[in-house]
Amino acid sequence: MSLNIEDQSDVNIERTPGVNESLYPKKTKDRTMGPIPYMFMWVGDGVNLGNMTLGGSMIIAGVATLNIFQTFAAAIIAIGIISVVFALNDRLGYKTGIPYVIQLRMSFGEKGSIISSLLRGVPAIVWYGFQSWVGATALNEILKVFTGGSFDSIPICFVVLQAVQIVLSMYGFHAIKWVETLISTVLMAAFVYVFILLITNYSGVIADKWIHTGGTWGIEFWAFIMVLMGNYAAIFLSAADYSRELKPGYNDAKRGFFYFSPIILAYGTVICIGAMLASATGNSNPVKALAIVFNNDAITVFVSFFIVMGAIAVNMVANIVAPTYIIQLLTKISYKPAVVITGLLGLCSFPWVLVQDSSSKGLATFVLIYSAFLGPIVAILLVEYYLLRKQKVNVADLYKADGPFSGYNPAAITAMLIGAAAAFMFVDLAWIIGLVVGGISYYVLTKYAFKNSPFKKGTIFEK
Repeated sequence: MSLNIEDQSDVNIERTPGVNESLYPKKTKDRTMGPIPYMFMWVGDGVNLGNMTLGGSMIIAGVATLNIFQTFAAAIIAIGIISVVFALNDRLGYKTGIPYVIQLRMSFGEKGSIISSLLRGVPAIVWYGFQSWVGATALNEILKVFTGGSFDSIPICFVVLQAVQIVLSMYGFHAIKWVETLISTVLMAAFVYVFILLITNYSGVIADKWIHTGGTWGIEFWAFIMVLMGNYAAIFLSAADYSRELKPGYNDAKRGFFYFSPIILAYGTVICIGAMLASATGNSNPVKALAIVFNNDAITVFVSFFIVMGAIAVNMVANIVAPTYIIQLLTKISYKPAVVITGLLGLCSFPWVLVQDSSSKGLATFVLIYSAFLGPIVAILLVEYYLLRKQKVNVADLYKADGPFSGYNPAAITAMLIGAAAAFMFVDLAWIIGLVVGGISYYVLTKYAFKNSPFKKGTIFEK
């Protein structure tokens, strides 16, 4: 029997051996986030050096590929789509309290969800390492100032910062709620200060290299939209991991507002500053660019401190929760040991390979490549939930090892691969191509192929 999700917000689920307690539905009384902390969480996630680096990626050989108007048009389009997909894909987790790794079972099956969950977890771990490396670069700048240059070791700072994040992350969303609210408020103030200093001291060169450049509304414009969306593709794919922490009572439109407002504020700010910094200095590494712009020890310490805080903020939201849940699912261990493993994997991600001083195109390329897989997965989840099951699913069945969602769904695996293959044919538009092709393929395959598949049960194609 399929149940409407509104009927299952606090249903007791029979415990299954091997499934950790933290992966069961989050009850209403246990949810930690009201709307204000929830929006601050997305501000904290958006105000980070990775997003600033994406802004800097537009500056190639000293000239912007997009001018200021094209940049903001791309950002508004991308963030609008991001917010809509967030509100659509977070609904199941919000109404029932289940995490992303369990939501995947609805489409991919218990065993099939392992493959699709890894495609979310691996990019998160790489981003975790990258953000920590950027934060470690900033921490190194601070220590160089205080030691008069006698200390200079980014790898040591990398290990120390990773250890701090592991400890903080052990407290889950209780720590995220307060850390994000504090850090995001201070970071926005700091970046406004950076913006004012850039306008004051570098307005001429920024105008020449970014504002007044011709730019293009062609493929580079749409590719940048794909990069911006691809940057969030992993997060809104696992939207259930966050919405299950939001207190009940907010409809889809309100939740969409909870995403759009903070993301446009934070994302828009840091993309703008990233482009301005790269224009002014010719350096795509924002930490080193800031050191050039503010050649003053006091300001270097000030700015670097908030860069470190930003790295911690974005990792706690975007890059630790999802892979930790995935590790729990695969290893059956509890939350805290899984957090430690996630942190150790982040140490081994070699993030310095993605961004060189002269160009951050490696980061943009990495985003486009992994989003080729994430576009089809999010399409499959949305087609499954809204079209095939009409928002009706028995959540208890998702936890049964021998239930209707056991094994793997060949239609979902095949559709994911078809969508990713199509996306790789034109990687600059990977996410949207993968989304469309993957979604259509899944609908067609579910209807016409694998006629005896148990995954048709409960869908509009059940006979």
